[in-house]
Amino acid sequence: MSNIKIKICGIKTSTILDYCNKLNVDYFGLVFYQKSPRNINIKEACNLINLQKKKNINPVGVFVNHNLNELNELIKITNLKYIQLHGNENNDYIKKLKEKNNLIILKSISIHNENDLHQIRLFTQADLFLFDYKPKKNELPGGNAKSFDWSLLKDQNITKPWFISGGINKNNVNKLLENLTPYGIDISSGVEDNPGIKNINKIKDIVGLING
Repeated sequence: MSNIKIKICGIKTSTILDYCNKLNVDYFGLVFYQKSPRNINIKEACNLINLQKKKNINPVGVFVNHNLNELNELIKITNLKYIQLHGNENNDYIKKLKEKNNLIILKSISIHNENDLHQIRLFTQADLFLFDYKPKKNELPGGNAKSFDWSLLKDQNITKPWFISGGINKNNVNKLLENLTPYGIDISSGVEDNPGIKNINKIKDIVGLING
């Protein structure tokens, strides 16, 4: 079995959460971004987090340029320990967030070309990185079902654990694993029938391929 961690992002229902837990998925993403079709409100998120307490799967709150004070309050309410920052948050933002909370921070870095990888050195406060497709101006920050050139990550000396995301599905995950060994794989659109609508069979298929 593979040691690569699996994160299914944009979970909105207890049915999908239960199924992910049965498949030993490691993380599930709760998207707190109103423009996303995977957006979840605080009440819904708390219900899923409470269900998770008896399971082995860890909740990750996903935020995009969220007001820092509001985020601190939300963390208190939800008791989230994993926070994914998927916007233009800088290192100082992360530092302030960690000063008030005991958190593990995943910082997304949008990749179009090799120059984008230089951003890594800017985020000394981040605990993990998440490399994703760089969206165009009219696209959402994530969940666009599009991939970047994964070969850009090959032979890079990245000192912190990292996830890879962006258009990963059962048809291309084997190619990814042939060339890269990430800490984790983040999947959203690749296990959906429509944006925000997860498909149990697609989750089962891709988890099976990753775990070998």
